[in-house]
Amino acid sequence: MRRQVCKRLRRRLVELGLADLAAYRAHLDRHPEEWGVLESLTHITISRFCRDRGVFAFLHRDVLPALATRALARGSDTVEVWSAGCASGEEAYTLAIIWQLELARRFPSLALRILATDVDDAMLARARNGSYTESSLRELPERWRAAAFTRHDQHYRVQDAFKHQVTVARHHLRNPPPPGPFDLVLCRNLAFTYFDRALQRTTATRLAAALRAGGALVLGAHEALPPGLSQFEPWGESTRTYRRTRFCSRQ
Repeated sequence: MRRQVCKRLRRRLVELGLADLAAYRAHLDRHPEEWGVLESLTHITISRFCRDRGVFAFLHRDVLPALATRALARGSDTVEVWSAGCASGEEAYTLAIIWQLELARRFPSLALRILATDVDDAMLARARNGSYTESSLRELPERWRAAAFTRHDQHYRVQDAFKHQVTVARHHLRNPPPPGPFDLVLCRNLAFTYFDRALQRTTATRLAAALRAGGALVLGAHEALPPGLSQFEPWGESTRTYRRTRFCSRQ
């Protein structure tokens, strides 16, 4: 992903006739409107169903059943999920598929409701459309693919039963979170890769405030929370899934 961003930056330097990143930084100072262009260059569009299968296996086996049990204990009929930086929606729909096909019968009185957000309008349009090429589905088990999609020519469309679980909306992760509280937040390969350390800490605090006590935060495979945060603790043996502790200051 970093290589993709660097390639885009190099291409932009050529377009502007600039020698290096120092010259580009000076260009940003002289042309504030360029910050919008720079932000668009950092949007990552790598997205597919069941990306990092071990993550979804852990969610399926441990996290979602635990969150569902907690929801029942508090008398709720819904498990609330936020997929932050959802790109074209594959992550959110993967969760909907896991719930409907693997967990709904265990928790018949519960629904899984997923808010999928991103800042890229083109990606959001694709998420709302719910139509994907075969390459986006290559990590999905065949049984899930057959049950959750309808094929149209060279594309696979998410069936309505799964789409109805997902609400797609625009949101910038630098802003305060959408109204919660959420039982599960996935914030993978975004804030804790591309934000500086200070903004990572701010983002982590805001995500903690958006989560219920005992809720789960999932990061990308190569990400970690900034050190010294009291709002989270590792969830079991997973190094990229965190449980929100009972003590959480809001910001």
